[in-house]
Amino acid sequence: MFRLIRISFILALAATASCTLGKNYARPDVQTPSTYRGASGQPSAASLADLQWFELFRDDTLVGLVKTALQENFELRIAAQRVLQARAAYGITRAGQWPSVDASADLIAARSSQVGANAGIPAGTDTDVSYAQAGFSFSWELDVWGRLRRLSEAGRAQYLATEEARRGVITTLVADVGQTYLALRALDLELEIAKRTRDAANDNLRLVEARRASGVASGLDVRQAEQLLYTATGQIASIERESALAENALSLLLGHAPEDIPRGRALESFQVPTVPAGLPSALLERRPDIREAEQQLISANAQIGAAKADYFPRISLTGFFGAQSRQLSDLLSGPAVLASAGLGAAVPVFNAGRTRNNVKLAEAIHGEALVNYQRVIYSAFRDVSDGLASYSKTTEQRTQQERLVEALTASSQLATQRYQGGLDSYLPVLDAQRNLFQGELDLARLRQQELSSLVQLYRALGGGWTKDS
Repeated sequence: MFRLIRISFILALAATASCTLGKNYARPDVQTPSTYRGASGQPSAASLADLQWFELFRDDTLVGLVKTALQENFELRIAAQRVLQARAAYGITRAGQWPSVDASADLIAARSSQVGANAGIPAGTDTDVSYAQAGFSFSWELDVWGRLRRLSEAGRAQYLATEEARRGVITTLVADVGQTYLALRALDLELEIAKRTRDAANDNLRLVEARRASGVASGLDVRQAEQLLYTATGQIASIERESALAENALSLLLGHAPEDIPRGRALESFQVPTVPAGLPSALLERRPDIREAEQQLISANAQIGAAKADYFPRISLTGFFGAQSRQLSDLLSGPAVLASAGLGAAVPVFNAGRTRNNVKLAEAIHGEALVNYQRVIYSAFRDVSDGLASYSKTTEQRTQQERLVEALTASSQLATQRYQGGLDSYLPVLDAQRNLFQGELDLARLRQQELSSLVQLYRALGGGWTKDS
């Protein structure tokens, strides 16, 4: 018996150095461009994503909101729990590589029938049996073909994939908080413009009414002056509604019930950093979604080896060491020692193609993971190119809009002077002021779009998280 135990121990040692079925993972070759489409200047390793999220705009209020979201956002907390789940699942899978030891104790009492199988034994023979047994049993699947090691490799990759998914949630959360806050500050600016226009329209209406009372203006002039006033007051109500919705959305991102959101710097005072996009090859290491897709690919590759191992016998080592005695007091004596060991193997002979189809399934899942990995990479390149185009062209549009607002301001002043001098009716004044009002609103939105496109570019480049996040 002890010779069998020694042989089993040697086989167990050999199993740790045995083969592992399936190919080891190697990162697929993916062609990356030398520079991003839409990037200006010479390619540089420096990237906007190298900035920490709190360095992007340097607004203390925004920094505080992001910190709150990183601590209390519901999606991020769910992602953290998924990481813990995957870590525990990986621990369960890895435990299969080691022996399982169980302790047991039994107290057994039995009485045999004297008129059944034991009929005919001498009268007075005691057929009652009682004994106690205690000891340790163990079982160990010897990983000769690497099935358990491949499963452990797959479990580890799944765990790392959930960790990358959590980092992806961080990237998205930082961007969402930043964009929602910028939209809120843009609405604040629009509300300021609308109120200023309302006050100016009130002043104009009083002026026109006074001119009408003196016989200089007509009732039509009064009605035209009222149009801008009502347009501005209606716009105020619309902006206030949108502001309330934006505050509610931002409150949810913060993990809070709807509440008032504090304000920081004015939208016009944000300083935009001028940092290049960086090298496309760095995106493979920087973007969490790419790293997540690669870990899924690693897991699928390991599952192929685990499936192929089912073609071969599963070799298990089992044993028991303990004591057995009729008297509980003799359970710890030398003669009561009980030991056994066994070495078994089971190999599938016929299972209607189950093993073969399991291998095909694992290979198909791996093929899907490979295509998904490539898709995620090229989608990331597109995100960056979209961000570059959006930021550069929105900046150009905002610059032209500023010039337009300057021209509209001058036109409004000239139209007002001509009306007050009696050279024109009030209609040119109304048109000029309405155009100026709309131009200022459009400029506020373009400023917000410019900053939001920068946030989107920062997110596309994988900014917003660190490896310690």
